[in-house]
Amino acid sequence: MKIICLDLEGVLVPEIWIAFSEVTGIPEFRRTTRDESDYHKLMKYRIDLLNKHNLKLVDIQNVIQKIEPLEGAMDFLASLRKTSQFIILSDTFEEFAMPLLAKLAHPLLFCNSLKISPEGMVSGYEIRKENGKMHAVLALKGLNFRVFSAGDSYNDLDMIKESDSGCLFRAPGTIKAEYPLLPSVETYEELLLKIREF
Repeated sequence: MKIICLDLEGVLVPEIWIAFSEVTGIPEFRRTTRDESDYHKLMKYRIDLLNKHNLKLVDIQNVIQKIEPLEGAMDFLASLRKTSQFIILSDTFEEFAMPLLAKLAHPLLFCNSLKISPEGMVSGYEIRKENGKMHAVLALKGLNFRVFSAGDSYNDLDMIKESDSGCLFRAPGTIKAEYPLLPSVETYEELLLKIREF
């Protein structure tokens, strides 16, 4: 049996932190895992920025409430559901993801969680497991699933490499240039074709 593992942001929904940057007018929030390969460094940077500007979890959640799935994402998932089981593997946080999952018809999501101060500030985060996307793929393979993975960022690379098959999806040129041997697609139609060929 095969199972499909998908990243969330950049694959099915817009990047949360970029949307937050646009609403707040703070360009530094545009930095994502598409730009930074060290996730812990990136999260420290984000938390420091939130504290500097006195922005709380609710400020981020108010932006997330207005985010809609990427154009074509729902049709893609509807087609995928007809033939395959899938899991979303993300380094986002449950405090961010719940409204988005409702808009995606409640798929299964593995993600992390935030630490929130009594004042509502983001004070830290809890990683489910270091390099959790890769370990999820390895666990699924250990259960004799054949795994296909797709994502767009540095934190998706190990997941894709450990899968039986996979590809980059709408990845930035820098990542595609650094990893020229990884297949790369730009449209949901191309992604569905890759999955069907798997």
